Amino acid sequence: MTAMQAITLGQNAVYISLLLSAPLLLVGLVVGLAIAIFQATTQIQEMTLTFVPKIVAVMFAILFFDSWMMIKLTDYTRDLFMQLPYLVH
Repeated sequence: MTAMQAITLGQNAVYISLLLSAPLLLVGLVVGLAIAIFQATTQIQEMTLTFVPKIVAVMFAILFFDSWMMIKLTDYTRDLFMQLPYLVH
């Protein structure tokens, strides 16, 4: 395996990690922002109010995006296994 192949494998791994985590992180960000605006307007400063809705929203996002995430992950894994003979010299 050359250095360029190792760098490409690392880049692909980071890319698929970012791609799979982006929808969940964006849902958490939007829900957190909505709760922060709600807390600022009502002046309710309860710390636990931010965690529970974010956890529930991310759980629903996992249920919604799970098939897409599994397709992307299995495609990446299949491509990685298909490249394996060319990586080993």
